Amino acid sequence: MSSPAVTVVVPTLASDLTFLACLDSLRTQTWRDFEVLVVDNGGSCAARRLHEGGNPRLESTDSVSIRWVENKRNAGFGAAVNEARRHSRSPFVAALNDDATASPEWLGSLVDAMSDGGVGMCASQVRLAEAAGEGSARLDSAGMLIAGDGSSKQRGHLAAVERFAVEEDVLLPSACAALYRRAMLDQAGWFDEDFFLYCEDTDLGLRARRFGWRCRYVPGAIAYHQFSRSAGRASALKAYYVERNRLFVLAKNFPPVLLAAAPLVAALRYYWHFVLMLRGSGKAAEFRGEGRGAVYLVYLVIKAHFALLRHAGRLFRQRRQIREDAARVPGSLSAREFRQLLETHHIRARQVAEL
Repeated sequence: MSSPAVTVVVPTLASDLTFLACLDSLRTQTWRDFEVLVVDNGGSCAARRLHEGGNPRLESTDSVSIRWVENKRNAGFGAAVNEARRHSRSPFVAALNDDATASPEWLGSLVDAMSDGGVGMCASQVRLAEAAGEGSARLDSAGMLIAGDGSSKQRGHLAAVERFAVEEDVLLPSACAALYRRAMLDQAGWFDEDFFLYCEDTDLGLRARRFGWRCRYVPGAIAYHQFSRSAGRASALKAYYVERNRLFVLAKNFPPVLLAAAPLVAALRYYWHFVLMLRGSGKAAEFRGEGRGAVYLVYLVIKAHFALLRHAGRLFRQRRQIREDAARVPGSLSAREFRQLLETHHIRARQVAEL
């Protein structure tokens, strides 16, 4: 029996009604040559209990095959998606958050964009689920942007969807609803499981771009996402891993010139976090509104930098390996070309602090 064209990986922690809605949305896909791989990543067997309860929304049908993988602990988002490496042979791998739902044309639109052999990744038009009932729908992301300190942010976040209606090349996708070519994953490497949460899609996307693969934004591939539902919009968990992992992204991927300038960009971003917090806006103000003070936020930043020091040896070995591998692959970008790519798809430090 031949493998389906796409394996859609759905990592889940809570395995709740939102997760069931996610699976329901996959059953409505107009393009059918795919399977679903549910990865119970919560370590509590919640998905298995739901499945063993005989809920028909969790069962395979003639049109959709659903398979299950159960991890004994929460190994992180990247590790969950990487289960497709071990449990499928499909030429394409899609990632879909369990707090996202896909429109009927989602998967078919992404696969169509992969007809261009130079495209290794496709970004969906990810809309904010909580804004779906408003007069004008708002975006979560239309691909991703990168700041000079390694911070990544959603392109078009909070904008009206009409502003991002054109299919075009972007830097990289948000993995909450994305499609990846397996040949690209095998060449550039799959998700780095040491990231655990956040920025693992940025790291993978940058590695793939270094190897010369492109990313296509597909506005017809619409998904609805409940933004930061798992870890909270401005939780301490999210603040720590976003800060730590943007440092990991820097160490592994940034060209020397940009790497040297990154501390200045980071200092500017910290300045804008502080100013905006005093004004009651921006991410730092959201964090403060969750009951944590500015001092605790500074502690998390320091903790993230100590984590960078602990992992520095591994990160710079990975950096050297990426550079050496890219040098052997025809079509890979030079350090100069890669720097120009990052500068083309950049976001300013103030914008990072605001979003």
